[in-house]
Amino acid sequence: MPYKILLVDDEINSLKVLSAALSSEDKSVETASSGEEAFEMFMNGSYDLIISDYKMPGMNGEELLEKVKTMAPEIPFVLLTAFGTIELAVNAMRKGAYTYITKPVKLNVMETIVNDILFPRERDEDDETPGRHQFLNIIGKSKPMQEIFSLIRRVSKTDANILVLGESGTGKELVARAVHYSSLRADKPFIPIDCTTIPAELMESELFGYEKGAFSGAGERKIGLIEMADGGTVFLDEIGDLDYALEKKLLRFLQEREIRRVGGKENIPVDVRVVSATNRDIEKDVDSGEFRTDLYYRLNVITIQVPPLRERKDDIPLLANYYLDHFCRKNKKKIHAIEQEVFDIINQYDWQGNVRELENVMERAVILCPHDLINVECLPCKIRAIGTEECLELNELNLPEMEKKIIRKALDKASWNQSGAAVILGISRKQLRTKMKNLGLLKP
Repeated sequence: MPYKILLVDDEINSLKVLSAALSSEDKSVETASSGEEAFEMFMNGSYDLIISDYKMPGMNGEELLEKVKTMAPEIPFVLLTAFGTIELAVNAMRKGAYTYITKPVKLNVMETIVNDILFPRERDEDDETPGRHQFLNIIGKSKPMQEIFSLIRRVSKTDANILVLGESGTGKELVARAVHYSSLRADKPFIPIDCTTIPAELMESELFGYEKGAFSGAGERKIGLIEMADGGTVFLDEIGDLDYALEKKLLRFLQEREIRRVGGKENIPVDVRVVSATNRDIEKDVDSGEFRTDLYYRLNVITIQVPPLRERKDDIPLLANYYLDHFCRKNKKKIHAIEQEVFDIINQYDWQGNVRELENVMERAVILCPHDLINVECLPCKIRAIGTEECLELNELNLPEMEKKIIRKALDKASWNQSGAAVILGISRKQLRTKMKNLGLLKP
């Protein structure tokens, strides 16, 4: 007997397309064009899965979710939304949604999620669909990332301070946001503070605020960033670069959970969770006295170490496909896939800039790609030249250097037999020796 799916959307065309895509021998789809109609069908029928648009006139998708979960909490419920914020996703999943999918819906992503729900034992473990391996705003199926997801789930419901470590571009802020939006503070502010971009002389007033007349130019009271985050989470990015003079004041706040505005006379209680991050070797800074030991231990109740991309290469195809979809929608381009040769090359690349570098490479590839398929020619020269010396950017062109590279390659291929290399190059051995002498390739 086929599984029954109830599909809800006030856009009739969307209903038709999604219904056709999901209908099969083992899945039957019934449709409703409003939340009210869907709830009536639910009360009078039996369904194995409900998929509903979020924004609809009258009863919206979240209200329908709440009503369904009150009556039948075991039925999986998926929300579709064109207004896909993390906050919305967290609120919906808190109320029992299995997951959410942003519109316009990618049919292969929809089919994968539906099959995961209805046929959990038949999953293809090699599937590279990002949605299957996404934890809120982070993508990763590799063992290190799955361990991070598990750790976030365990610590997010506590108020413990967290220190996120990792190289630049690994996604430390994404981890901090995931901690916040999977916590009980998700409906309160998340305030990121970059300790490297605010001048040291302004940092105290930015963090703690100031009272009117506290200093020249302080014409009115200003609420500081920490106070603005009351009830929520403060993310102190690049905490290792915080001015040393401010470390004592931050430590006092962490101990007392109170702040005093610059020029103020009263202490103000503030309830925030502190997540901090750095790409520095902060333990080394503690040992050398560049970072306060007591502050380090206050910040570092829980450590989350985000691995560099070169240590989680299982995630590269997932991330590439995610950015392909994202930048195609952003640039209104129709590119269907990435050639396997591209995956072979980017898996060999070292990715010193980590996920941020991969994001930039995929954005460039989407913008420059003239086809409906990302191929090797869409990659930057330094990446597609992996394993070869044939590709040079225009500003690197130098005739003697290019000639030297070509001759060296021919010599390597001929095991440095000059006669053999000359044959490969189509010149005489005498010509080759002359070029080798001029280019400094003749061995003593």
